[in-house]
Amino acid sequence: MPQARLDAFQVIADPSRRQILNLLTKNSLSINHLAENFDMSRPAVSKHIKILYGAGFITIEDIGRERYCALKQDGFKELQKWIDYYNDFWKSKLQKLESLLDEKAKRSKQSK
Repeated sequence: MPQARLDAFQVIADPSRRQILNLLTKNSLSINHLAENFDMSRPAVSKHIKILYGAGFITIEDIGRERYCALKQDGFKELQKWIDYYNDFWKSKLQKLESLLDEKAKRSKQSK
């Protein structure tokens, strides 16, 4: 039975996967080099890498005998879209509050 695709938030919910992403901000790294940074088996690290790859957070390139991982923008776009939605939501709410407060201050000045 095929594994269901995780959404972007499920993917980054795991601390090990977030650490892999952080390590890849500096350089593309081989899977073996990534595995050296964790207290888990290489197959366990490979499973995390497979999840990141499937969600579009990383690319994998075969160079010689090594497989190198690098960050990819696709997975981050889903996160950014969600964040932008709520950023716009709160910006709108704060602008409405500012307008109400300005109107209240203006009425207060007029009544004095």
